[in-house]
Amino acid sequence: MSKNGVAKRYALALISLAKEHNLYSQFDSELAEVRKVFVQNQDLQMVLSNPKIRKDSKKHIIQEGFANVSPLIVNTLKLLIDRHRQSIVIDMIDEYQELSNEARNVASAKVYSVRELSEAEKATLSSVFAAKVGKSALMIENIVDPSIIGGVKIRIGNRIYDGSVSGKLERLGRQLTTNR
Repeated sequence: MSKNGVAKRYALALISLAKEHNLYSQFDSELAEVRKVFVQNQDLQMVLSNPKIRKDSKKHIIQEGFANVSPLIVNTLKLLIDRHRQSIVIDMIDEYQELSNEARNVASAKVYSVRELSEAEKATLSSVFAAKVGKSALMIENIVDPSIIGGVKIRIGNRIYDGSVSGKLERLGRQLTTNR
């Protein structure tokens, strides 16, 4: 089975646990933190994938490192170690996030802006664009990008809504060159 197929199986198990215990938001935030640790800490991944280090030592590292994380998530990480699947942790969390968003009728959005958006601005963008894509809400990740000059550019799935000044200038330039 492919790496993504295996990751999806574990993500489905986590989503069923979240549903059973009504822990969607807790799992979402905790798994986001776990993902951040795995992405930023290459040494952790090297230690967990080292065959010379015993499984119980690896599990102890997970237990101690994620002591403030739900035992259900910690046990899932330990199970991955038992089955030599620690390399799929990030993929599993990404799959979980998609399934969680789908279950709660939420979409992920990347919003590019010149400056950090306030919570009120994020809430307004979420309500307006969630209705456009048929979702109840958007989980907004704000990315500061000075190259857009002004306005915002929003990516929801494979849709892009470009209200940036640089996007408008680009469209105007294309229009001028095609009208010659």
